[in-house]
Amino acid sequence: MRLRHGRLLAGLCLGATFPLLWFAAWQGSRGNDLDTYESQFLELRQRLLYAEKENKRRSHELSSALDEIRRIVATRGNLTTNHTDDMKWKVVNLPRKLPMHLTNMHYYLPHLREYEDGIFPNVIFGQQRTGVSLVMGIPTVKREKKNYLISTLHSLLHGLSEEQEKDCVIIIFVAEVNTDYVKSVAESVKTSFPREIQSGVLEVISPPASYYPDLSNLKKTFGDSEDRVRWRTKQNLDYSFLMLYAQPKGTLYLQLEDDIIAKPDYIASIKSFAAQQSQDWMVLEFSQLGFIGKLFKSEDLPLVVEFFLMFYKDKPVDWLIDHLLWVKVCNPEKDAAHCEQEKSKFRIRAKPSLFQHMGIHSSLAGKIQNLKDKDFGKNVLHKAHKNPPAKVDTSLRIYQQYTLEKIYKGEDCFWASAPVAGDYIRFTFLNPLKVEKYFFRSGNMEHPGDKLFNTTVEVLPADEMQRKELVDTGNKFNYPATKDGYLKIGAFENGIAEGSINQSIGRIKAIRLSISSDSPVWAILSEVLIKTSEN
Repeated sequence: MRLRHGRLLAGLCLGATFPLLWFAAWQGSRGNDLDTYESQFLELRQRLLYAEKENKRRSHELSSALDEIRRIVATRGNLTTNHTDDMKWKVVNLPRKLPMHLTNMHYYLPHLREYEDGIFPNVIFGQQRTGVSLVMGIPTVKREKKNYLISTLHSLLHGLSEEQEKDCVIIIFVAEVNTDYVKSVAESVKTSFPREIQSGVLEVISPPASYYPDLSNLKKTFGDSEDRVRWRTKQNLDYSFLMLYAQPKGTLYLQLEDDIIAKPDYIASIKSFAAQQSQDWMVLEFSQLGFIGKLFKSEDLPLVVEFFLMFYKDKPVDWLIDHLLWVKVCNPEKDAAHCEQEKSKFRIRAKPSLFQHMGIHSSLAGKIQNLKDKDFGKNVLHKAHKNPPAKVDTSLRIYQQYTLEKIYKGEDCFWASAPVAGDYIRFTFLNPLKVEKYFFRSGNMEHPGDKLFNTTVEVLPADEMQRKELVDTGNKFNYPATKDGYLKIGAFENGIAEGSINQSIGRIKAIRLSISSDSPVWAILSEVLIKTSEN
């Protein structure tokens, strides 16, 4: 992240309906210049306060307009159902009358006057969920090399409770205008998370091509190349579009990126930290890197977006946030240390960090970024339990040192190459046991997508006569039986298998995880718990 020093200078006319905002450089010099700059600064501050008040009022107008959009969308059918195998892609034809709140965008993006639909998103998938506590925004663009989006979504959704899933929405903003690419990303999300798409916790949107102005011939500043200036300029526009769409959906808005890892129970940590603050905060930071993990009150987003659009060509987004806070709270009569102290009341850092950057290949072509948040701490990739003595074996091809013995003893995770139909993981007890319950978790924070799919949990009764009866005549437990005498008592769902075992089965000789189909991903076991009456 760049250091931000120096002066902020800009000026533009916002039209008859919005106040004139302009910035003057204050250099703390002498005489009448000091009085002049102080007067200008105080006038600017009053105008900004007025602008803030106006934006809050207009946010309600935006909310009403988007309610109307949602109503029209609903009448055109549910976009997440009744798709054929060929997948007929549709975009929502939203109303073409620009809401009153967004007319100011014409001052910053004058080309939109020629495109009435330039601010309305194409909603590829979504249930138009509103009224939630937390809205998460993830912009994603085409990368030359690896794409991290699906892994990021696995990490964010991993371990969420049913209540948390119902009280949040994650918006994936595919910030590209190539229709084929947008379709491919949306299809990938739908294939990986069909349940989350159907429930409404995930939405996929994209911008109309007319949203973006001509980004050629931008002024090069701060020694950046033409490509980097264009990249950061478009990024500012992407954030603005996404924030405006997300604003009426919930109480809090969390800005994320498409190449991150989230800590377990991050939602509860965010809500707890936000509840401890006064009402004066403007940004809560849950990562020290760039624009990752930045939390805003939704009611503040119109003002934030307005500021971004004023200077979207001039500076990176993290600089703009800092300058907005500078204007709100810094006193030109005080020194830089006092300014930082005042800003810290509105921008509050939470530790440890809840999000870690995992991407190496930047969305800026050719850029390698090994950014890591030192406050994130070491990832916990497995959870240990005391399990009964057992012999373990598997048909899977083990990766490096990540053996099945280690996860069973709680020393490390188990990791193997992609399973195929017929593969198994087995735990054979040294002495038959009365097993009360079981819990298996696949995937972990760094590789949340490496889960077990189409995998059943099976138990082998210790009584040989009972096993023979199961094979010959079926069983009285209403569990399907295998040819070798195992009972199928459960299955993995969303990477987890858990349940209690009918005690009438008696003592158990072994538990087996049986894989019934080929998997496109590797498999990780990050938690194994076998609870008996003895442990």
